Amino acid sequence: MRIVFKTLLVLASIALAFICYRSIMDPIEFDREKNIRDKAVISRLVDIRKAQIAYKDSKGVYAASFDSLLKFVKEGNVMMISKKGELTDAQLEKGMTEEIALALTEEDAPKYGIEDYYAFKENFRRDTSYVSVLTSVFGEGYKIDSLAYVPFTNGEKFELEIGENTTKSGIVIPLFEARTPYKTYLNGLNKQEIINLTKTAEALGKYEGLKVGDAFNPNNNAGNWE
Repeated sequence: MRIVFKTLLVLASIALAFICYRSIMDPIEFDREKNIRDKAVISRLVDIRKAQIAYKDSKGVYAASFDSLLKFVKEGNVMMISKKGELTDAQLEKGMTEEIALALTEEDAPKYGIEDYYAFKENFRRDTSYVSVLTSVFGEGYKIDSLAYVPFTNGEKFELEIGENTTKSGIVIPLFEARTPYKTYLNGLNKQEIINLTKTAEALGKYEGLKVGDAFNPNNNAGNWE
């Protein structure tokens, strides 16, 4: 009986030590993996923000769906203006503007203190060209088709929503929001830790996940991690 008792005591001690070890290591391992996934999701949300800003700059509103957003990024073009030369303070004080400078005639040059008209026209230029949205916003080789999908999931998409806010002066401000909850991109990790994160966020009145922008309140398209 003593041998059996000692064996059981040893096994119980081992089990208790393992439980203590896991109670310490589980949160550490969860946080380590969560940080990796957070960074990947945040990077994707930042890219969604870039695409939405380009869409709004072109169309005056945000894209209501990823289909519209991706089509714009893949097929759209944006105007690029390359600048050569700057107006001096003296020229600005005389009423010179870029529009006037570009249309300036030799007869009007003295009016703005320009002695060498031809040298000025050669050194002050504004050339307009058009480049694809994809290249201008993300650069060559960016895999735009992945934009809508949440990293570390089996094809789950970010939730995308648009809205608007009207100021006291009657100005309508377009808004957008892209988000994904903890339970989606942390799926497969410690379930209790995910539940704890979700409950903490809910108790604080915060979104239980990562998001960028806000479909109801203007926040300058900030992410909730910023």
